[in-house]
This record gives sequence, structure tokens and C-alpha cells, in this order.
Amino acid sequence: MAMLVEDIILSHDRRGISALRDYLPADYCHQAAAFALERAKAGQGPVMITTGFYVPRSGAPETDGPPGALAVGGALHRLGLEVVYVTDRRTLPLFSPDIVGDDRVVDFPIADHDSSQRFAREVLAEIRPCLLVSIERPGLNGSGQYLNMAGEDITEYTARIDHLFLGQRNTLGIGDGGNEIGMGNLAQHVKAVKTLPREPALTTVERLVIASVSNWGGYGLVAALSRLIRRNLLPSIEWEEEIIQRIVARGAVDGVSGQRRTAVDGFDLEQNSWALSQLHRALADVT
Repeated sequence: MAMLVEDIILSHDRRGISALRDYLPADYCHQAAAFALERAKAGQGPVMITTGFYVPRSGAPETDGPPGALAVGGALHRLGLEVVYVTDRRTLPLFSPDIVGDDRVVDFPIADHDSSQRFAREVLAEIRPCLLVSIERPGLNGSGQYLNMAGEDITEYTARIDHLFLGQRNTLGIGDGGNEIGMGNLAQHVKAVKTLPREPALTTVERLVIASVSNWGGYGLVAALSRLIRRNLLPSIEWEEEIIQRIVARGAVDGVSGQRRTAVDGFDLEQNSWALSQLHRALADVT
């Protein structure tokens, strides 16, 4: 019997994120995918996808997030949807034209609260997205700060992209640590898990996907979309490895070690590909 998508993306949990599973629907990936399709059908605008988590000690963005964002964007393209990526200048080099093609990339400024709120209003009014997706993007905590898993304040390096999500009803978040946009849905439970942040992100979303690695959460969403439309939209393992190699060449680092190497959250390429491989197996019956 094939593993459930949720089982796969919560496997090899090194942070304790799976302790939050009971607070979400058992089929949370399916529900998130159904919501995404519903919003896409209801709206006329593109899907807006944001990612990018900065690692100050390395002076670079991490490898978790961009591959998952690109996988979700690629799947939505195959469904005929337009995609716009949003990040800040710290992660912008990973979203160059040779990686995103003709897709638009919005550079959200690293600025104060009021300026960020204004910019978010302008972007939403111009693009009018049918769906907003965040994957491995820092979320503001109760003190108005962005903290990483070590509790380090990274606010000065981080654009306040939360403002795109606040008060919106067409939002979907993917996270693996409790400090990302969307994890506000489970903030009280995050604080109760000893290995997760004491001051979690408070920004909420309409649908939340949790995973041991946020990229895996993105792939899980794509796998669930694939099941709904009876067509495998997942990227290949070769694609994933190439994307990781390319973003590392552009400066991305492994978020756990802080080293510029082809790894994601401490998993080397072979270990990391396990999730995508298992998701393909789970879709073996999809035509």
C-alpha cells in the first residue's frame, strides 16, 4: 500500500514538526490542493508565490524554499495558470531569468512597517492574485520580529512580506519549523513543543501544509494536486538536484550547516531526494 502524502513529507523529522500533525486535518495536503484549485478557478489573476529565508552567519539565503516554490509554480503553469514570484533582495539572485523563465519576480523591499504595508497594498491592487502561497518564508512573531530556528533576530535582513497575507482569504502556507508565514494557525501548539520556537510566527493562512523540510511540503502539495486532476505534476529527481546545484552556485547555503553545499536542511542530495521519489511512487496509479 502506498504511503500517504502526509506520511512522506513528515518522515525523517529532525525538528519535531510532526508533533503538530494532530492539530491539522488528516488529509491536509489534499485540502490545501483542493483549496488552491478552487481559488484558481474562482479568480482571474495569477498565483503569487513567496519564499526566501536568509542565513546571517553565511550572508546568504538557504536552499530550502526556492526549489519547492519553483515546483509548485511549475505545476500551476501546467494547469494553465500564470505565476508571479515574490522575494526580497537577499534571495533575488536565485530567481534569475535562466531559472524562472518569463515569470515575473517582485522584489519586495526590506523596509519599515508602514512602507511595507504600502508596497503590499500596491502589489495586491496591481496583480490581483487568485492565490497567495508562502513556502519557507519567515513570519512575524508577537514582538514584531523575524526569528530563525536558533532564536536569532533576522528582522533587519527580512522584507515584511507578511503584509501581502494579512487579512487575505486566498492564502496557503508551507512551513517546517514554526517560524514561517502560516504557522500562526498553530502558534499555541508550536510553543508547546520543546524543539520548536518559543516565539512562533503569528501570521495565519487559510490552508497550512507542514513538512519535515519545506521543499517536501511543496512537493506534497503538488502530489495532492496531481491526485485531484489525475495527472502527475511532480518534477523529476534530476530536476530537483539540478535546481539545488544551480541555486548553490548562485550563493545559496544549507540552512542547518550554513555551508555552501548541495544539501537541504542537513540532507545531502541523495537523502533529500527520498521524499520526491516516494511521492512519485505514491502517484504510480495516477494516469
